[in-house]
Amino acid sequence: MSFKIYTKTGDKGMTSLIGGSKVSKSHLRIESYGTVDELNSHVGLCRDLLEDIISRDMLLEIQDRLFTIGSSLACDPEKESGMSLPSLEESDIQALEAEIDRMTESTPPMRSFILPGGHPAVSHLHIARCVCRRAERCCVRLEAETSRDHALVIKYLNRLSDYLFTLARYTSHLLKVEELPWRPRKKEDGSTIGA
Repeated sequence: MSFKIYTKTGDKGMTSLIGGSKVSKSHLRIESYGTVDELNSHVGLCRDLLEDIISRDMLLEIQDRLFTIGSSLACDPEKESGMSLPSLEESDIQALEAEIDRMTESTPPMRSFILPGGHPAVSHLHIARCVCRRAERCCVRLEAETSRDHALVIKYLNRLSDYLFTLARYTSHLLKVEELPWRPRKKEDGSTIGA
């Protein structure tokens, strides 16, 4: 038996958390897991654009971890302790760090800020990185406003944005795409604008 995709239960701007509590769709908890879901979609697009098998496999693992994070954020905090949810582990962060280190060994040293772009795969990785940072900011606000511990989620998202940045650079290297350094415009007196 198939399920209908529309339920009409959210037509008045409310939605249910895992556990049954109803909250406004504008609630920061919804914004947080919605942004993680958006990030997951961007990561899926990046995976589709890459040819490197190791990177594609890692992105698939990351998508799984993002579903784990989403389920944690979507859970009613009053009922979470009694539920069996997938868990995020410190080893998930260590896996990101190991991949960052592996890719960094192959990429030229970074001597300036880099302008995102050069190839669609690289550009999409930078977009995913920016969405990841937004998801992290949402989770930081959620933790501050609810006094609920989301430290591991925040740490994972922080490291994931570093991973996505490194993967963008590594992908440029594999594709032999020249990175474009940011060269700040100088004032007529030779000083940097904004200084």
